[in-house]
Order: sequence, then C-alpha cells, then structure tokens
Amino acid sequence: MGPTEFAVVGVLIIAYALISKVSSSWPFTMPILFVGAGALMSWSGAVEVEAELEGAKVIAELALALILFSDAVRIDLHQLRKEALVPTRLLLIGLPLTIAFGTLVNVLLFPGLPVVEMALLAAILAPTDAALGAAVVEDERVPLRERLSLNVESGLNDGLVVPVVTVLTVIAVTGETSASDALLEVVEKIGYGVGVGIVVGGAGMLLLGAAHRRGWADGRYEQVATFVVPIVAYTGAESLDGSGFLAAFSAGLTFGAVGSIANATHFGEFTEDAAQLLGIAAFFVFGNLFVGDAIGSFQPVVWLCALASLTVVRMVPVWISQLGAGRRWQTILFLGWFGPRGLASIVFGIILLEDASALGASADDLFGVITVTVTASVLLHGTTAAWGARTYGAWAERADLSADERDDMFMDDMDSDMIPPARWPTT
Repeated sequence: MGPTEFAVVGVLIIAYALISKVSSSWPFTMPILFVGAGALMSWSGAVEVEAELEGAKVIAELALALILFSDAVRIDLHQLRKEALVPTRLLLIGLPLTIAFGTLVNVLLFPGLPVVEMALLAAILAPTDAALGAAVVEDERVPLRERLSLNVESGLNDGLVVPVVTVLTVIAVTGETSASDALLEVVEKIGYGVGVGIVVGGAGMLLLGAAHRRGWADGRYEQVATFVVPIVAYTGAESLDGSGFLAAFSAGLTFGAVGSIANATHFGEFTEDAAQLLGIAAFFVFGNLFVGDAIGSFQPVVWLCALASLTVVRMVPVWISQLGAGRRWQTILFLGWFGPRGLASIVFGIILLEDASALGASADDLFGVITVTVTASVLLHGTTAAWGARTYGAWAERADLSADERDDMFMDDMDSDMIPPARWPTT
C-alpha cells in the first residue's frame, strides 16, 4: 500500500468516526463496514494490498495481540475462580471437539483433499472472536456468567490453537514431521508463550505501578509503555518459538492481576484505542485480500462447509462440553451460536497465504471456506448480537430459576468491570 491507499483508508476511518455514535442503531457494525469497504476497493481496483502481504500480516498479528492483552487486563483472576467451570469446559472439551468434529465434516465435504489440510482448516476456524458479537459480552442484561465465559474463551482459544495450526501447517506444506516433533512443538508454543507472558506482564505492572506511586512517570508515557508490553510479550515469545498470542493474553492477565485493576485499566486506555485502530485495519485487509470479487466464484460445497462451521461444528461440541453442568438448553444454544469467527481466523489465513503455492489445487477450497465463514460470521453475528443479548437477557430475568441457579448465573457479587468496554459500536 502506497500513500494514496493509506490516505483512502484514513479517510474511511475519519468518515466512520463522524457517524460512529448515530450508526449504533443501524443494521451493521464496524467489521461489516470495513470488510465491505476492503472488498469493494479490491473489486474496483482502487486499493490492492496483495503486494504488501508481509505488512498486512504484521498489522493483523499486532491487532490480535493488542486485543488479547486489552481484554485480559479486564479479567480479575480472583473473581474468575468462582465461575471457571463454563470457560474451562469450553476450552478443554469444546475446543478440541470443535477441531475434531470440524475435521470430520470437512473430510466428508471434501473427500478428495488431504486429511491434514482438512484438520488445518478446522483449526483455523476453531477460535472465536467476542468482538464480532460485542453486544453479547457488553450488554449488562446478559448474565455475567455468560459474558465472562464467552470473553475468556475467545481470549484463550486463539493462543491454544496456535501450536495446532503451526504443526498442521508444517505437515500440510512440507509433508514432514514426526509425532515427537509435533508434541514438542505444541509444548514449546504453550510453555514459552505462557512463561514469557507472565514474566513480561508481571514485570511491566510492577515497574509501572512503582513508578506511578512514586510520581516518577508521566501519564502519557505510562500509556505508551503499557502499549509496548503486549508487543514485547508477543515478540519475545515468538523469538523463542513460543505462541506470541498466548503470551499477549497471559501478559494481560498477569498485568491486571499483579497491580490494582483500576491502575491496570487506566494504564491500558491508549492500548485499547490502538487495538481498535489496528482491528479496523485488519478487517479492511481481510476484505481486500480475501473477499473482493471472490465470493461469487465459490462452489456450493464451500458455502455448505462455512454454514456447518458456524452452526453444528460449533454447537455440538459446546453442547457436549456442558453435559453434566446443569445448564439450561437456552444457555447452551446462546453459547453455541455466539462463537463468531473473526480476527484470529483472519490472521491464520493471512499467514497461510504465504504458503498458498505449496498447497496446490486445494488452496482455492481452503481459502474459500475461510473467506465465506469469516464474512458470514461478520454479517450474521454482528447483526444478531444486540437482538440475541436482549432476548437471552429477557429470558434469564423471567426464567423459573432456583436461588442458587440465579446467583450462579448473574454473579451479582462480581465486578462487571472485568468485561471489556465496547470495542465496536453495535446494533
């Protein structure tokens, strides 16, 4: 992208800022607008980012790292212990089952393609993005348990999927890796990612907190330093072959836990704004690189696979993960539907795009499913989030629940500030 292209994107951001408040009642969200703008400019030839793939990859990776960090800072680990059951089940049971079930569905729909590539596709589309259904995690009518569960799940599953995507990409592209190498890759990605994140996040909060209390640090530079913390965590973990995304999220959790939550969120205000800006850029890049004039060229099986990914591939594992937990079917349906595919899948798709030539004939189908799934998710989850939040919140208020069930669901003794503030305006 040259100066002209950057100017065009800048004008779009300014134009959206001018109507960002009044547009909250319109039937589209920020991701819808910027994915559409990117696609339109690719189709018209006004802006093409394909030649700057490496730069687009950096923007998308930084956006995801900053968003993971910002969301994690808001989560109070001490309060989270009271209701860790739902996100734990979603991550430890639902996520692996989603990848496994997604692989099975992909193999059935694309019987002629390699199984490892079908598993890779399932892993790329497994992580969720709470930001695409922002109203769900921000509307206080929705019980705090569900808001917290979806937010924690979307924050952690990105990092947990990274080693799986990495190993499967190596196998798909080169066809060479052993079981021991794959296991070592996963352990290194998670271990170094979590370790670096804890060290960087903890040290960053201790140093900034001490300087703040002594009056040594200017508030502007406290904000800048906080912005750098997830970048240091991400790049540090990546330099050790760890998961940079898991490091960014772990850094945010530690940053918020080590210091007072008030200081942590105060320090992170600029970081949240920067994450929003990069998120806008990432959705524009996705629309430009992947959508463009490609939607009409996909085979029906690609659309069917995308539909399955957004429905049964997500909902069945969520239902299985909640067996025995005493959840009402309305809650399971709510958790199952609001598993949007967004920034993580975009980032993984851009990374895989660098190796597209090595995938051969199957590349078109792989990128087709990624494109349709994320685009459909941006549209469907974005437009149903506010309605879903209102509907589920109303049901929860009038449902015939026992006192223990109501206390468990609404978690009135917990601090709602641990839920991130609005990132994109919603309907």
